[in-house]
Amino acid sequence: MNKKSWIRDMKAIPFLLPFFIAYLIFTIFPIFKGLEMSLYDWSLVRKLDFVGLENYKEMFTDPHFWRTLWNTTLFVILTTPTMVILALGLALFANMRTRLQTFLRSAYFLPSILSVAVISFIIIFMLQPYSGFVNTILHTIGIETELFWLTDKVLAWITIVVVTLWWTVGFNMVLFLAGLQDIPESLYEASEIDGASRWEQFRHITLPQLMPIGRVILLLQILASYKVFAQILLITGGGPGGATRPLIQYIYEVGFRQNNLGYAATMSYALFFILLILSIIQLKAQRTEES
Repeated sequence: MNKKSWIRDMKAIPFLLPFFIAYLIFTIFPIFKGLEMSLYDWSLVRKLDFVGLENYKEMFTDPHFWRTLWNTTLFVILTTPTMVILALGLALFANMRTRLQTFLRSAYFLPSILSVAVISFIIIFMLQPYSGFVNTILHTIGIETELFWLTDKVLAWITIVVVTLWWTVGFNMVLFLAGLQDIPESLYEASEIDGASRWEQFRHITLPQLMPIGRVILLLQILASYKVFAQILLITGGGPGGATRPLIQYIYEVGFRQNNLGYAATMSYALFFILLILSIIQLKAQRTEES
């Protein structure tokens, strides 16, 4: 690096420094502080005794940890592939050149700007037994069985999955839509000259061109799904009987209700390593496919 390049790069430091300081304080420092906390018996008020790896040993023998981890993994399995496919389908509809194009894009994206508290209140109100909007509609079309959406294990899972898809699919749809609009129109024109059908265009042009953004969406969705917390806490409270309680809710309960931040930090690091491993696998698979 010559002197002129070094001087030019140094001029950027005053602009980068505020973000770098904030990054150190709010990201790097909590990472190492959390690791320290996981090695101690740590309460909400102060650090207590050094326990070494005892918190990690407890975690591996804690049935509540494994159950909530499975609940979280089940949520990922149910939502991630559905989210990617649904977002792609909505993006294809929103990219069609019709008079409803602007309306469709707005309608698909609108729920994602609402807060989780608003979404949860709406869903709880709609799913009330006997007087809720959904059960009333079901009674109108001839279904007399009273469904208790939030107190039945299967129905509670269906509720959480559907709510999450409706609430968050708009963001992924926008990413796919940006990818669709980035595909050169000349590719479709050339394929039409060669006699390609719409399905062949989608299979051989659209899908391959969307693979890069599709991988990003898949990774982001897996990470977001493993961090699910707020909508489950507000809608079902983790019930019925802990059937929908995710890992982050258990971490929250242990840390702030049971006053055991050390063990909560330990489980947080377990989740961190799970997400790290999944991210590395995804990135390695991407590089292998590209090479």
